Amino acid sequence: MQVVSIDTEDGERLVAWWSPPQAGRPTFLFFGGNAMTLAGGDGRWRRIAAQGAGVLAVAYRGYDGSTGEPSEAGLHKDASAAWRWLSSRVPAEDVVIHGFSLGTGVATQLAAEHKARALVLEAPYTSTADVAAVAYPWVPVHLLMLDQFRSKDQIGRVQMPVLIVHGDADEVVPYSQGRRLYDLAGPPKAFVRMVGSNHNTLVSDGVYAHIWRFLGLPDIGNTAVRGHAAKVEVIGDSPSPVSPQ
Repeated sequence: MQVVSIDTEDGERLVAWWSPPQAGRPTFLFFGGNAMTLAGGDGRWRRIAAQGAGVLAVAYRGYDGSTGEPSEAGLHKDASAAWRWLSSRVPAEDVVIHGFSLGTGVATQLAAEHKARALVLEAPYTSTADVAAVAYPWVPVHLLMLDQFRSKDQIGRVQMPVLIVHGDADEVVPYSQGRRLYDLAGPPKAFVRMVGSNHNTLVSDGVYAHIWRFLGLPDIGNTAVRGHAAKVEVIGDSPSPVSPQ
């Protein structure tokens, strides 16, 4: 991994980790979850490197040494800056836009604005207001929340293959919201239900085996921690290899 700096259009400077791909492999543009650090993604980066894929992982403004204060508008500016940086080095058709948790809202809007190889969403929500409404049903959160990351309004604009993976024991983002987002996405698409997985165990439970399969990459063996591979149920379209557009 190399540490790089990326400048945004509104004058912030982002810290990012960058690892170039091997020939013939895609590059992941990764947007992480709330309070997720770059170093905290070590297991994820190792799995990507084992496949020979590249990755650009961005620390949002206010995170991990990046300047500024986080907001929905700001995070979308961060994503646009990361896209410009990466697309100047890697062909867009080789880029997989990948979001986890909070980052799925960032990734979905970016994917609605650009064409890439695929969009991968782990534990996504329909909107952050919908998540808050489940936790606080007595509060009018849809009226009070400024930053709502309304992926349900953006997913239908995405013009690339979409993979959604969600654990059915997710205690942070309801599984039903990932399923709803899948219903709103256009084809080609696939949904993988990871049985018994919760919000923070998707990587250790073997999510990357399903990502490799969806992208048509070689099977490099079990990506789960020993004894932790989750059973899966495929809903709707098959997650068989999807050719890049």
